[in-house]
Amino acid sequence: MTTTTADEPTLTPAAQRILRAASELYYDRGINTVGMDLVAEHAGTTKKTIYDRFGSKDGLVVAYLEARARRWQAHVEGELASARASGADRVLVVLDALETWLATGTRGCGFVNAYAELSTQSAAATDVVRREKAWVRELYRRLLVEAGVPLPEPLARQLALIHEGAVVALTAGGSGDALEDARAATRALLA
Repeated sequence: MTTTTADEPTLTPAAQRILRAASELYYDRGINTVGMDLVAEHAGTTKKTIYDRFGSKDGLVVAYLEARARRWQAHVEGELASARASGADRVLVVLDALETWLATGTRGCGFVNAYAELSTQSAAATDVVRREKAWVRELYRRLLVEAGVPLPEPLARQLALIHEGAVVALTAGGSGDALEDARAATRALLA
């Protein structure tokens, strides 16, 4: 499974601008603090066009999260495809990909942020967040299976916890060593 989100939709140029503007604003400022007027202003369009293309703010939020999931998953898969690592060392490539991904943002995990804001407001957004987290666990499981590691499921869950904890420790916790600590914990689990 390379993605858990819907295939990338074909968007009109206006919808692409809207999604790009919403993605930047939602990640940088938070979903609940960004109104449709601000998205329309940043996209150079009207609120009517937003509603015509996405149906509702919830529809736009879901599109933002799905697009973010596709970008993240493509980033990780690209890093894995170009990595020289083999066997269980490929698991560490995911943490390398996480490090380069987080270098472009300042607010940590956009999926966790969305869940914190919307978990009681949007079942559809929560579903996208949970599918992305399941994708990360499945990615670790797949890499462990490829490496011939016995009992990959529990270890994959543990690696996903390390992964998530590293994001929080690095961003919210301000720990510059978080990813190196995550790599050390991963190596210890794999040993």
